[in-house]
Amino acid sequence: MPAQGTAFLDEKIKQLGDWRGPVLAHIRQLIHEADPAIEEELKWVKPTSAGTPVFSHDGIVCTGESYKQVVKLTFARGAVLPDPKKLFNSSLEGNVRRAIDIHEGETINAAAFKQLIRAAVVANSAVLAERTAKKSAAKKSTTKK
Repeated sequence: MPAQGTAFLDEKIKQLGDWRGPVLAHIRQLIHEADPAIEEELKWVKPTSAGTPVFSHDGIVCTGESYKQVVKLTFARGAVLPDPKKLFNSSLEGNVRRAIDIHEGETINAAAFKQLIRAAVVANSAVLAERTAKKSAAKKSTTKK
């Protein structure tokens, strides 16, 4: 795990000081249980933003953000992921991303969430493999000329 992302998330969880901290900590635990190879990163740091915690494996799996009313988990490839337990409840209109908003007092189906994490990793790995194959094929075609 890149130290910067992990340290940022540790600090973020501590600073929240209300129900969102334990929810984000629990989600983080479930993500790592689902895929121990997940990396925690910090992305999109700007002068106006401390950045966004991101969970990655062969690309972005999901972000873990906290807002006043929700902890939001946005899945980068959520629109293509199977969601039989209907965990996605936000950003449903997009063609790519989907999100899960967890409000105070709500819980998440841990088994279904872990399946969603694993499916996101599989989707990321498939896209990465496809890109690698295309690059390799393109290299071979230009070398043969």
